[in-house]
Amino acid sequence: MGHLLHHYWLVMIILAAAIFHSSNCESLTCHPRDLEALRDFINELSPKPDSWDFNSTGDCCEWEGITCDSVRVTKLKLVSKTISGKLSESLGRLHHLRVLNLSRNFISGSIPPSIFNLTNLEALDLSSNGFTGEVPESLNLPSLKSLSLSSNELNGSLPVHICRNSAYLKLIRLESNRFSGEFPYGFEKCSLLQHLFLSGNELTGNIPEDLFHLQGLSLLEIQENGLSGSLSPALGNLSSLVHLDISSNSFSGEIPDVFKKLSKLEYVMAKSNRFIGGIPKSLANLNFLRLLNLGNNSLSSPLYLNCAVMTNLTSLDLGSNKFNGSLPEHLPSCRQLSYVSLARNHFDGHVPESFKNFHRLSFLSLSNCSLVNMSSTLLILQHCKNLTTLVLTFNFDGESLPDDPSLRFKKLKVLVVPNCRLTGSMPRWLSKSSNLELLDLSWNSLTGAIPNWIGGFTNLFYLDLSNNSFTGEIPKSLTRLHSLFKEQRGITYFHSFP
Repeated sequence: MGHLLHHYWLVMIILAAAIFHSSNCESLTCHPRDLEALRDFINELSPKPDSWDFNSTGDCCEWEGITCDSVRVTKLKLVSKTISGKLSESLGRLHHLRVLNLSRNFISGSIPPSIFNLTNLEALDLSSNGFTGEVPESLNLPSLKSLSLSSNELNGSLPVHICRNSAYLKLIRLESNRFSGEFPYGFEKCSLLQHLFLSGNELTGNIPEDLFHLQGLSLLEIQENGLSGSLSPALGNLSSLVHLDISSNSFSGEIPDVFKKLSKLEYVMAKSNRFIGGIPKSLANLNFLRLLNLGNNSLSSPLYLNCAVMTNLTSLDLGSNKFNGSLPEHLPSCRQLSYVSLARNHFDGHVPESFKNFHRLSFLSLSNCSLVNMSSTLLILQHCKNLTTLVLTFNFDGESLPDDPSLRFKKLKVLVVPNCRLTGSMPRWLSKSSNLELLDLSWNSLTGAIPNWIGGFTNLFYLDLSNNSFTGEIPKSLTRLHSLFKEQRGITYFHSFP
């Protein structure tokens, strides 16, 4: 009896092992329908991934870019594989597909309508290819959470109809295409939307009011379109907004004073529009703001930012506006500032003494600001110990270029002071700025010889001393500046030698 029982258990163990082995093998072999769909898909493309071998076991679940759940393909990811060709309708037969990512390839033609009817699809990324045509009007993607069709050649109206039955969408990337026409209503139906990228298209009209109902929206990029009109005060309803870019459009009027409601904002970019008036008080009091770019508008009035509150501001670009009066003395109180451009405004006078307190400042452009007293300016700015780029074009008209040997700009890499009609000679203090990479002193009235020490700037790749009155020989030390001549990167101008 015991002998029979022993054999019984042995048989059961062997049978269980066989069942497990069979089940395990089955789990590694994709469904025949999926295999057929993948074969039709890859036959339209080249090169084929090396591991995609239809002549072997047909075990596509082990192929590059394929993920399976049990026996069905759930993920297809072939990113940056230099694949070219056209997409096959067969992808629509991968009914269990949850992720489709074919981004950064060279696939062209229209996107097959069948892809837009994969009801289990959660993430679709076809960005950075060469797709053309319109997004089909008939869509059925109820599970979709992430859509990226950016950097293609898609055209037609903006496919806002994607929101009709894709209620779970959190990310939409449609930037860098050729969508045109008026900015349509309809994004309100994507009630969970967090990130919306629409930049670099040909949209016109104004921002539709229903877009401002998306209280979960944290990023909105609509720059580089043809949008116009006043910016709606309803912008203040986007209480979750962190990142806003409306640059390079034709928005006009005053910027609405609604930023008190947008307390989470960290990045505001509205350059290259037609805004007038001043900086709204609520915008000048944003605590979490890190970057503010309002350049190339028609903003005016004296410039004021509440630096006691704006403790996180690191980058400020207000260039090419109509701000007037003196340069703001309080600005260095924004202690995190590392990038400041106030160029091409209607400021006058001199650089305030307080600017020596810009301890983190690395980039400063004050070009075209009608400034005077270059000697005082350099004495003050030398205290900015982290300064690497200084641009002072079209200032200090007819003054003498200071030659104070005590001046120190140890970290300076870029010095741009052309078109100032400066007199004098090459300043000795400059020889101590050994990290210089770019030097432009063109279109001045400098005289004397080019000093030999200029050959000590071993990192110099751009030098422009043209349209001055220098005399003598070009220093042989310049031949040591390999970066200046390497692969035509450098440009050396000495146009005004007699």
